[in-house]
Amino acid sequence: MDRIKGILMIVIGAMMWGATGPMIEWILSTSEMSISFMLIVRLMVAGGAILLILKMKGVQVIRPLRFKVWSRQLFLFGIFGMLGVQFSFAASIDSSNAVIATLFQFLAPIYIILFVSLRQKKNPPAAQVIGMIVTMVGLFLLLTNGTLSGFALTKSAVFWGLTVGFAFAFYTLYPVRLMNEWGVLLSVGWGMLIGGLALFILNIFKFGSQVKTLADWDVTGMLFLVILIGTVAFVLFLGSMKYISPIETSILSSFEPLTAMIVSMFWFGSVLGFWQIAGGIIMLLGITGLSVAGSRIKEARQD
Repeated sequence: MDRIKGILMIVIGAMMWGATGPMIEWILSTSEMSISFMLIVRLMVAGGAILLILKMKGVQVIRPLRFKVWSRQLFLFGIFGMLGVQFSFAASIDSSNAVIATLFQFLAPIYIILFVSLRQKKNPPAAQVIGMIVTMVGLFLLLTNGTLSGFALTKSAVFWGLTVGFAFAFYTLYPVRLMNEWGVLLSVGWGMLIGGLALFILNIFKFGSQVKTLADWDVTGMLFLVILIGTVAFVLFLGSMKYISPIETSILSSFEPLTAMIVSMFWFGSVLGFWQIAGGIIMLLGITGLSVAGSRIKEARQD
């Protein structure tokens, strides 16, 4: 029963996260709202709400800030982890589309493998090398649509797409100690609030001129849905890890780009080229292979 619960949580969470991509794309394409303004509101509202709920439940939300080592880690996580992921993902959507941006985030495992290999000064296992090669073949088809005559994506789209993968890798690796010490929700709540405040400070003189975009109730309503659905999706993702294995999580996460693609097709009428679709599928197969290989290697070492 718990396994079924975990599967339902990851599938629903993946579909909800995948759906937020087209919603962000709609906001950026139909209004004058900037990426910075959207993320300031999104991060500060979501982060503030999480911390307020925890406070109401009796959690001492200020306590991590009293320790220099933890406050510094929260600051770095909020700026380079939380804000890095959110901004690069939105910028990737803005320069390409929601489907492409969602697929690019699946490059994160490759960055993680390369970082760990460099840190340990060891070559990655053969199975992981094969998984990376398969993933890169899929990325090549996604970028070129199967032709060398020119990229199917702009340089800006490629830059932000690659940045999304790197940001997700940092977001995955860096806050492990932080979350083990203070819990996931408290760490994420502060990460969101710190990231939102930092972006607000950088755009303090431009922020006021963007407030008028909230006068459009359709845009405001959509932004509220992005905040709500994105936050719930994140909680479901984390909760599912208690009941199912990382392999199942990786495989079922493929519902993210699938949902983004279906929503984009019906909403925007956008369709990827044949070789781009093939590349996306190959990328997902490669990442699934990396997850399976990594799990088996870990089990072998434990034995």
